Amino acid sequence: MIKKGDFIEIEFTGKIKDNNEIFDTTIKSDAEKAGLDLKNLKPFILSVGHRMLPLGFDEDLEGKESGKSYSVKVAPEKAFGKRNPQMVRMIPTKLFHAQKINPVRGMQLALDGQLVKVLSNASGRTLVDFNNPLAGREVVYEYKILREITDSKEKIDSLQEFLFRKKFEYDLEDKTIFFKVEKEIEPFIKMISKKFEEILGMKVEARVVEPKKASETEKK
Repeated sequence: MIKKGDFIEIEFTGKIKDNNEIFDTTIKSDAEKAGLDLKNLKPFILSVGHRMLPLGFDEDLEGKESGKSYSVKVAPEKAFGKRNPQMVRMIPTKLFHAQKINPVRGMQLALDGQLVKVLSNASGRTLVDFNNPLAGREVVYEYKILREITDSKEKIDSLQEFLFRKKFEYDLEDKTIFFKVEKEIEPFIKMISKKFEEILGMKVEARVVEPKKASETEKK
């Protein structure tokens, strides 16, 4: 049985309950069906109980078995949150034009690091919804637990991918992970270290290394 703290590899597809629309998947055939990006599509590795998935999905994993398929309905409160009317704001259209953006009703775009939706545009003002596009929606996840992961290196690498979006070289010494990073990355490693320790039970330190010099081939 899967328990909190276990590392597992899963494949899943997330759908909006009302219309069965696929909004997220790790499965190629489902991604093709939904017209989603197929780049870097692969099963997902996570540590159960550490909110690496929406809360309701994460909670459903405990007590399940490897090799079996499941389905779970997740209410908005444990998925992408309830809609917050205060996150619908009026913005002067000229601010969009300054960024060479012509806001059109229904358009989704990145604004202040968030994905937002344009609700209307009239009289020099644009109404923008800063809520998550899935806020207020009940969703369904269909998933299969492919395997449990016990290898320390695979756990560390999967957590790097989730937290850093890249992999750093590292040394593992007496339950301490020393990530080999350039000086400017050191503060980021320190900032994330508590999360690593919480999930893996290992301390994390930055080991500063000199930047790699570009080879003659790369320079050309």
